[in-house]
Amino acid sequence: MRSSRRLLAVTGLGAAVALLAAGCASGSDASAGSGDITGEVTLQTWSLTPKFTDYLNGVIDGFEKKYPGTKVTLLDQPGDGYSDKVLSQAASNTLPDVINLPPDFALPLAQQGLLEDVSTHGDLAKTYVPGGISAYQFASTKGTFGYPWYLNTDLNWWNASQLDACGLDAAAPPKTQQELFAAAEKAHTACPDTYLLSRKPGVGDFVLEGVPVLNSDGTKFVFNTEKAAKLLDQYRDAYKGGLMPSSVLNNDYLGNSKLFTQGKVAWTTGGATSYKDFTTDNPSLKDHVTVSPALNTPPLYVQGLSVSKKSKHLATAVALAQWVTNAKNQNAFGHLVNVFPSTIASADDPYFSKDDGTIDGKARVLAFTSLKKAKNLQPYEINSAMSDYLNQQIALAIKGDIPSKEALDKAVAKLNQLLARQ
Repeated sequence: MRSSRRLLAVTGLGAAVALLAAGCASGSDASAGSGDITGEVTLQTWSLTPKFTDYLNGVIDGFEKKYPGTKVTLLDQPGDGYSDKVLSQAASNTLPDVINLPPDFALPLAQQGLLEDVSTHGDLAKTYVPGGISAYQFASTKGTFGYPWYLNTDLNWWNASQLDACGLDAAAPPKTQQELFAAAEKAHTACPDTYLLSRKPGVGDFVLEGVPVLNSDGTKFVFNTEKAAKLLDQYRDAYKGGLMPSSVLNNDYLGNSKLFTQGKVAWTTGGATSYKDFTTDNPSLKDHVTVSPALNTPPLYVQGLSVSKKSKHLATAVALAQWVTNAKNQNAFGHLVNVFPSTIASADDPYFSKDDGTIDGKARVLAFTSLKKAKNLQPYEINSAMSDYLNQQIALAIKGDIPSKEALDKAVAKLNQLLARQ
């Protein structure tokens, strides 16, 4: 599963700046709580300028006009080292009033009591999709520590010509992980050189099968179950039976998206704009690709705005975070870049909800619709060291070097050691 912060790195404008006028119009915002909405606050974004300076300034101007007596100072930090920058700000007691944080960055700050519980400032469920809200709710601390801002998810992309040639129906591709296993076996029987399964599993795949990853209070990993071991056994048998590329466990594996573009695998996952990338890199794929929703439960990738609990103008900071993330401002941003708004009311915008008859339009509507039930599939408590160790154990199990249950037991023991040190 891809990192939320990497997936949501925004690029390209692709629409007229005229959308800013609609995006910055006043909208219904949740209550900002007690206190006057006045004074100067800072808004820190992550690698959005200079490309989106005009958009951000338009949003800020709209806020200052709606609330006379307010002043917003925009701070934008470069992409590299952003996590370290935020942690440094927290340590020096200089957190901005409103901070662009993905959930995994927000988690340690929430645990330290540095972020405002925004659920105390209005009914979030009336404004935002459920997954966006729950992304800022952590098992280890009570509250909601961010307003979901812009979102993304994955879709399934299929080589329709390969599916049809191998006895499958491209108009009705697999909908679940288990259906994918069955389809992969059927396709391999008819076309031994065609692969559907083209990546090794991860924590997100356990979640898709209903395997709990963390206990209820977020203190221990618990995914070493018989059900998870059975899933790894399925991947092991598929790998041994030639249903997966032999290189899938190698460190230099190109990835299923690259192999899909090369026409070497018939399935991959990708965002709503992936068709353009596929066909730009390999024009022969044009008109041979179809798209469908993600297997089981769509993954959710989130960027949000958190509020410093120590803000000198807390009511203003809360109001600003609500303003930036209201439907009109989010819709305008979603027109400018390939991300999706987190607001329920955005379904009224035809750009996100109406299929225009093209594969890009279909993908955009499928992705936006998927966000209604999308969830984070990998706990934010899992850091890179944990992921590396878990991936090593999964690879050993799939190669058949150790039993699946033993691999999971070792992974859980190691990850719990690392979790206890955080």
